[in-house]
Amino acid sequence: MTAAPPAPAPTPFRLSAAQFGLIAVTTLMWGGFFLVIPLVTVHFVGDLKWAAASVGLVLGLRQLTQQGLTVFGGAWADRLGPRPLILAGCLIRTLGFGWMGFAGSLPELLAASVLAGIGGGLFDAPKSAAITAVTAPEHRPRMFSLISIAGNLGMVTGPLLGAWLIVLGFQRASLIAASAYVVAFVLLALTLPRLKPAQVPADTFSGLKVALHDRVFRNFTLVLCGYFLLSTQLNVAVTLRAVELAGPGATGPLYGLSAGLAVVLQYPLLRLAERHLRVRTVLVGAVLTVAVALGLMGLAQTFAQLLACVALYSLGTMLVFPMQQTLTARLAPEGLVGSYFGFSAISLGLGGAVGNFVGGALVDAGHRLDFHLLPWLTLLLVGLVTAAGLTGVLREIPTREQMEARQRQAG
Repeated sequence: MTAAPPAPAPTPFRLSAAQFGLIAVTTLMWGGFFLVIPLVTVHFVGDLKWAAASVGLVLGLRQLTQQGLTVFGGAWADRLGPRPLILAGCLIRTLGFGWMGFAGSLPELLAASVLAGIGGGLFDAPKSAAITAVTAPEHRPRMFSLISIAGNLGMVTGPLLGAWLIVLGFQRASLIAASAYVVAFVLLALTLPRLKPAQVPADTFSGLKVALHDRVFRNFTLVLCGYFLLSTQLNVAVTLRAVELAGPGATGPLYGLSAGLAVVLQYPLLRLAERHLRVRTVLVGAVLTVAVALGLMGLAQTFAQLLACVALYSLGTMLVFPMQQTLTARLAPEGLVGSYFGFSAISLGLGGAVGNFVGGALVDAGHRLDFHLLPWLTLLLVGLVTAAGLTGVLREIPTREQMEARQRQAG
């Protein structure tokens, strides 16, 4: 009986042109998005005196369009390759955001919003598939962490630029936001190679069918709905609590702290976790951290105390994204990476939609019952149940070392 050959030494992590391009366009995309979307409410409700419900309808329709199409965008990437879909998505979102600046009626604004959502749905899952294709498996947690940092950098700079540019008028601000996607298009056209699918699925939806019938991955995706219910609370319950404690001006420090911590700490924190812990341990621990932070927010009596809880909350959220993406890439069969990333969007779409409603409903119920801890205790319970569910699901997911050993034996 011969000994198994030693595992090859891991290659050092150095960014290729394609990886650098994907990181840069992520900052551009998030920056352009957060430049214009907050201004939609400011302009149409604050300046033009439209009903807030109509603008809420616009923003909700954009999210619904994007998340719904993301599922299919990943499947199309498996047949066409991610590059043409990402480039098309950039151009379509350019048109959508540009049109918003010239919308003079609700139907026009709704149409522009749908167009922007279609663009996002086309490039979202294919971008994750492209990141997976150009990154070695052992480097994917770090690469997805850098992608997340780039997105948070855009989330910090976008609103700041928007606040500065709104003095030039909403039309010009929306055109500048749209131009970010033109730059992203050019950058990716120059740096992202044509990634031809190794195995083209039998039909467009065959990859989604495989993902749906993959019991472990399906359960992993559904359990993570609980986490995304929690992660949306920064926009709902946490924001409402911040405004209660410090007034409307509290939103700036709230979002700035959350995104700023992710920019500064996410990569070194991930490297530290990678060095000492398994992916599954990090993911469960991160969800528990988010749950405990939300529970502690119910005890916060000052804005400073709330911000301390938000810092803890951010430490958890900044680890979940790279771990989720890494495990999705690990579970996806060859040739179906796009479909698996598209299917994984169900977590955000379903969990986020329920979270937006549940967060507000819990806050209202807490006020009505004079029991202000109600939302925070409920969210803590949701987090504990989600962490327990993840623990069970992740036991069935092989580690990277186990998968590499199986590949060596098969070879």
